Amino acid sequence: MERRYARALGDGRLRCGLCHHGCVLAPGAVGVCRVRANRGGTLELPYRGAVSSVGIDPIEKKPLYHFLPGTSVFSVGYLGCNLKCPFCQNFSISQSTDARVELMSPESLVDAAVLSGCPSLAHTYSEPLVHAEFVAQAMALAREKGLKNVLVTNGCAREEAARDVLERCDAVNVDLKTWDAERYRGMLGGDLDTVKAFLALAVGMGVHVEATTLVVPGLSDDEAQVEGIAAFLASLSPAIALHLSAYRPMYRYHEPATGLGLIGRLAAVARRDLPWVYEWTGGLAPSVTACRSCGAPLVVRHGYRVDAGGLSGSVCRACGAPSPVRNG
Repeated sequence: MERRYARALGDGRLRCGLCHHGCVLAPGAVGVCRVRANRGGTLELPYRGAVSSVGIDPIEKKPLYHFLPGTSVFSVGYLGCNLKCPFCQNFSISQSTDARVELMSPESLVDAAVLSGCPSLAHTYSEPLVHAEFVAQAMALAREKGLKNVLVTNGCAREEAARDVLERCDAVNVDLKTWDAERYRGMLGGDLDTVKAFLALAVGMGVHVEATTLVVPGLSDDEAQVEGIAAFLASLSPAIALHLSAYRPMYRYHEPATGLGLIGRLAAVARRDLPWVYEWTGGLAPSVTACRSCGAPLVVRHGYRVDAGGLSGSVCRACGAPSPVRNG
């Protein structure tokens, strides 16, 4: 799967077809993502396997609340991104290729994940999909080793690359950043329709899907934005969990931090359409997943301390009703 998603245009130029940008690259040029390049008329991946970050995280940090609750996930990040979010929390690796890296093969990455003892491997931190070829190879190997595959992404990939990754993926959290197509394009360099198509494809392929909206002043902090997001997710599947997170000043964006009161009000709006909406409170209050049948707590989270004792597998221990949680 090396060097996919490109088409020659003549005169040494090529078009990268991985994402919505469709970058036309002259020889020597690099794409918007900084990690896909034209070298002598051939698409090259100069940062293939360049790992910028490795860690072991709670699965809830991705955030995934309905997938293997209470477990740890071996997490890996790369370089580059095809968006330009001015509030990016990982800008040192997403908006630059200057960070220190360790070169890893898909085999060595999966071996490290197996040695960690974690049941899953997450591609996260920066934007994994700009390395779709490498990620898909690593996911295929991880499945052979019995690991679950997790993807945390902005969802800005066209169908061919998206399908290559998602067919090997077990759970994905997609950043659905705003419901305003103009803001997506102008402020972030993204494309709302591409993200919507990615989410629909993931649901259709049977991948466990959750979504996150960072509530950013001037981008996603009004009721219309959250209402549109929740209604769309519910139309794909009412089982999708939506996480509303508070923005804090970061990188090039210096608006005041989002208040938890606003997060609560927007969560109430989202719950008109979507049953599973979670507010990140920084551990100030517990987050509970309750059985929709009998009301018993299935999973209780105090920050990243998790009690999933209300589950028996993926069903309610109290009444036997099915839950939205994938626990195996």
